[in-house]
This record gives sequence, C-alpha cells and structure tokens, in this order.
Amino acid sequence: MDPTAITMFGAEWCRDCRRTKAQLDDLGVAYTYVDLEAEPAAAEVAKDISGRTNIPVVVYPDSSHHVEPSNADVEAKLRELSLI
Repeated sequence: MDPTAITMFGAEWCRDCRRTKAQLDDLGVAYTYVDLEAEPAAAEVAKDISGRTNIPVVVYPDSSHHVEPSNADVEAKLRELSLI
C-alpha cells in the first residue's frame, strides 16, 4: 500500500462499498481499490487495520481509517486532509 494514498478495501456485492467507491470517483479522489473477491488474502489485511470484518475499510494518508463510513464521514475526512 502507498502510505500517501487512500486505499479502499471492498467487494462488489457490498452496497456500502459500491456507494463509497462511487463517492470517491464522483469527487475525483485518487485511491487504490482492493477487491476482496479477487484478492481474498487482503481480507486479513483489512481486518488487521480495522479490527473488524466489516467493509468497506477506507485507509487515509494520515493512517486513520473508517469502517462502513457514511458519505458525510468520508467527505469530512477528505476535507480535513485537504484532498477535496
């Protein structure tokens, strides 16, 4: 993972993942998407980060993260980091 970028762990079957991914795309924010269906081993990485098995897990450049964030949570964090 690039420590200067946003990384999102998710899966296509997950409605919250699709919503968060669409939000990042709509805002034009660069991020790395880790598809847990394509890379099942990455689920352990996401769990190690969040301490939970819930997705999406969004990891920010300041090493903070959100688990199942609302759009408002993501937007507030992106503004805090001056990414939007």
